[in-house]
Amino acid sequence: MNQDYIQPDNWSIIEEGFDAAQVESSESLFSLGNGTMGQRANFEETYSGSTFQGSYIGGVYYPDKTKVGWWKNGYPEYFAKVLNAPNWIGIDITINGEVLDLNQCKEVKRFRRELNMKEGWYHRSFDATLQNGVEIAVNVRRFLSQTLDEAGLIRFEITPLNQSATIVFKPYLDAGVTNEDANWEEKFWEPLEVKHQGDSAFVTARTFKTHFIATAFMNNRVFLNASATGNATEIVEANHEKIQFQYTVQTAQGATASIEKIGGYTASMNHDNTQTAAEKVIAAALAKGFDALLSEQIQSWGKIWEMSDITIDGDVKAQQGIRFNIFQLNQTYSGKDSRLNIGPKGFTGEKYGGSTYWDTEAYCIPFYMATKDQEVARNLLTYRYNQLGRAIENAEKLGFTGGAALYPMVTMNGEECHNEWEITFEEIHRNGAIAFAIYNYYRYTGDYSYIPEKGLEVLIGIARFWQQRVNFSTAKNQYVMLGVTGPNEYENNVNNNFYTNYIAKWCLEYTAEQVRKVAADYASDYARIAQKTNISETELQSWEKVAQNMYFPYSEEHQVYLQQDGFLDKELVRVADLDPKQRPINQKWSWDKILRSPYIKQADVLQGFYFFEDHFSMQELEKHFDFYEPFTVHESSLSPCVHSIQAAILGKMDMAYTFYLRTSRLDLDDYNKEVKEGLHITSMAGTWMSIVEGFGGMRVKNNQLHFSPRIPKEWNGYSFKINFRHQILEVSVQQNQTKFALEGDREITVVVNGREVTVEPNGLVTV
Repeated sequence: MNQDYIQPDNWSIIEEGFDAAQVESSESLFSLGNGTMGQRANFEETYSGSTFQGSYIGGVYYPDKTKVGWWKNGYPEYFAKVLNAPNWIGIDITINGEVLDLNQCKEVKRFRRELNMKEGWYHRSFDATLQNGVEIAVNVRRFLSQTLDEAGLIRFEITPLNQSATIVFKPYLDAGVTNEDANWEEKFWEPLEVKHQGDSAFVTARTFKTHFIATAFMNNRVFLNASATGNATEIVEANHEKIQFQYTVQTAQGATASIEKIGGYTASMNHDNTQTAAEKVIAAALAKGFDALLSEQIQSWGKIWEMSDITIDGDVKAQQGIRFNIFQLNQTYSGKDSRLNIGPKGFTGEKYGGSTYWDTEAYCIPFYMATKDQEVARNLLTYRYNQLGRAIENAEKLGFTGGAALYPMVTMNGEECHNEWEITFEEIHRNGAIAFAIYNYYRYTGDYSYIPEKGLEVLIGIARFWQQRVNFSTAKNQYVMLGVTGPNEYENNVNNNFYTNYIAKWCLEYTAEQVRKVAADYASDYARIAQKTNISETELQSWEKVAQNMYFPYSEEHQVYLQQDGFLDKELVRVADLDPKQRPINQKWSWDKILRSPYIKQADVLQGFYFFEDHFSMQELEKHFDFYEPFTVHESSLSPCVHSIQAAILGKMDMAYTFYLRTSRLDLDDYNKEVKEGLHITSMAGTWMSIVEGFGGMRVKNNQLHFSPRIPKEWNGYSFKINFRHQILEVSVQQNQTKFALEGDREITVVVNGREVTVEPNGLVTV
């Protein structure tokens, strides 16, 4: 049974009624972010029930020493962690001496929270009866500013309903925070200085080891019936890591006491003096005020939605799902800073350390290319180019030579920091996704300049790795790849994983082709790269020899490529024949049992068919889909989107729709029973692809956009926009027709169901 307490709504995530069992899940679902920082939806006031506190600063991390039973050569020294940053939202509140704590109230009524995705704010309201008999109505609004991206704002209003009350607001900053996932129960922050001036306070702390400095700041103003009270600040507490103010407001029955708190972080990545920077942020926020900043917030989100919205007509749950995914992607990464990347949980939790995975290249880049300017996608590629030296070092630690590069499975700074050996050493397919993203960027944008400037060096390092990673099998008279783990992590340490072998073959051929193209057309770039890498025609030929003789396990009986050499040795019981009580298997079974089972965590052979669709016929795709999907448990967030896209291509629309709902509502409906740990941010880009590439059938072939639109029977229509080579095309699909509208300065010819259609600037074409 999936959770279903989130109310269906086109533009908002809404929870009604207070249930302590849902608090941690809602803290994830109602999270806020602005690309610079993020905040789980923790309560501002005291809460004594189960809660997972989380405030995060983009780019600030800590190298938590790896915890393993037995050390192996090449093992990463540490697992990088995004840090729970000093708490800036906290406001302890007492009413007639009683602490406001929803876990201790006599009664909580009309509890409601809303994440308004259209306008980018979070609101919470409730009526409560405290143990001392005081009845209150509470309204809280919070947002992380898009325009002043180091600031968050809170307005917390309390109205006594049955008597007058003495309301005491005690806002604080606290650097005494820890991570839920710390390996050694260490603290990651060393407080340096606590300061205050007037209604503002500053706590400056430094991370151990990495020495990032951050100043958490706050400024507070108190109001009675919307008029500033001018209450003098009283300091309740000030020690080496925490400072707390106190404001007392005598409030008549029916009157409203409120506090407006400005808070946030300034970090040493961006400022020489973080406290001076914090003072400037407070001054800028005060100059504009809460309402003006909220109005700017609404305008900023309006601009974001203008380009990235997908509309679905006739299916509220599907509409809410896609908007939630697009909203969280835009909260996580803005594309302004090439030092930052997209962690699998974004700013919503600590799992996966907040680090960069192959998800960015395989799933996220298409979303950012099509909904932003191409510069954003180029920044994501540049992130990997800047870490090429570290990727070469990572390969050297494992015994590779000559400039071979192995990009990390998990990283903050380019150094591998994943601490499970079967992933660290074996899940090497990530190299292929990074190369594929370079190809995909050029295919989509037409901007070849990235390859001679930066991309080719990355491709050469990756090709050298693949050439050294294969073995020549005299028995097979072909090159094989031993001891790997594919995207399907439910098969570890296997030989000849189809996807890994296929992407390696493609990388070797593609890189040789690009080296020759750059040599022919970009002489000065080629001279620089050749001097740096010692690349030669002989080496290119040796890559091509490996590629042409790569082994792929194949079953003549089933007429399919095999996941890996031993797949048919398994007991092939389909998922449909599993006892539902055994699901999800990753929470019910031992790892040993999972590894011997035929069950697939996520698309593996089908991931290869997704990337290299043009290399296979429709009949081959159908045969492989029909063979593997029945063994797939979809316990990776990255699985349903690929299956939705391929089901749509094959005309299996009921399946495509089911997979779409699963990917779009993975967190809202908590399919994997783990949403309290944070949201699945990177798979949300896959949800976008399942509509645009799946139902819309969008492809780029020979510098032209192609579409083969399909529509689930549950929908009346859907529409999306894409920015293709600086032209914005809007595609609107209905049950019996598709419309194309163009915002641009020149006509564009697109191919719809195999037929060329020309769309004029500011024109509309119906097919």
